[in-house]
Amino acid sequence: MNKTYKVQWTSNAKEDLLNIVEYMKEIYQKIKTKANSSNFFPLRGRVVPELQKEGITMYRELIASPWRIMYKVDSDTIYIMAIFDSRQNVEELLLQKLIRSSILTKKNSQ
Repeated sequence: MNKTYKVQWTSNAKEDLLNIVEYMKEIYQKIKTKANSSNFFPLRGRVVPELQKEGITMYRELIASPWRIMYKVDSDTIYIMAIFDSRQNVEELLLQKLIRSSILTKKNSQ
């Protein structure tokens, strides 16, 4: 038989978790502020290098270090497409998003 354990959070662990949540709020604000800034000139952002080397130039990015905000411009609308931690393998993340997107498209068309 498997024994069932009760989980008890210490006040230190609770405080640690609240600090993590607070840190995540700060990251959220930083990214939102950068993406919505009034001095956002969409064509100033660089083309995403990992995509550019594959000949894909429609996606650009802003940096809110260490975050990369990937977007595309379509007439008068800017679409925020993804947000990546620059310390991650962006090519792998983009591949995962592409696979996930194609799976969702297949499910929705059935």
